[in-house]
Amino acid sequence: MALLNFAPNIYIQEYPIKYAGCHFHSRMTIIKLSTGQLWIHSPCDITPQLKSEIEALGPVGVIIAPGNYHRLHVHSCQNAFPSAQTIICPGVEKKQPKLKYDAILHETKPEEAYAADLEQVLLQGNRVINEVAFLHKESKTLILTDSIELIGDSTPGTNWVLRFWWKYLLRMWNVPKPAPEYQMGWNNKALAKKSMERIMQWDFEQVIISHGDNITEDAKNVVHRAWKSILG
Repeated sequence: MALLNFAPNIYIQEYPIKYAGCHFHSRMTIIKLSTGQLWIHSPCDITPQLKSEIEALGPVGVIIAPGNYHRLHVHSCQNAFPSAQTIICPGVEKKQPKLKYDAILHETKPEEAYAADLEQVLLQGNRVINEVAFLHKESKTLILTDSIELIGDSTPGTNWVLRFWWKYLLRMWNVPKPAPEYQMGWNNKALAKKSMERIMQWDFEQVIISHGDNITEDAKNVVHRAWKSILG
């Protein structure tokens, strides 16, 4: 799959994954910063062809591991772009202790390399998943990993195992909700609500998610509905 231009200065790459017998897609996001450098979020495996496509957009300055379930291809991205700095979500260093990194993402303060372009919030209150949400200010795009999944009739790349779980057990088919691991892992809903309320204060009109269909219409209401069990 070739890089897709999602919005001005935003590119996405979908790729197939397998997890617990389920087949579905994940999504890498690339943003061209106002500095001209590229910011890569949740990288996929960087093949020679994909490396060439990315280099045609500009030099890679930042590699982001935005959650403890979104870290497996960071090393591939580092090998492809060795001069880039790597910044990880809290918890990634425990899941992948051999991964080299330059900094850990702060709860709310963006790193200097991308602070002019992006806001960030650490989504807290879960014992299973850590995730940092980002807002691309120019395009009013919210970027998430697992805190919302939207898999349904129009989602490519799913198999019968995922469809069975999502339709009949999890009741998530065509319904935006946090990943099952989130739903099972809340241990401080008050803290989670505080994080989500910060995100809801952002001015966003569309959402890039890692798994399922991106949200391009009525984004604020869709996100609020997905997080209703926490936000109330």
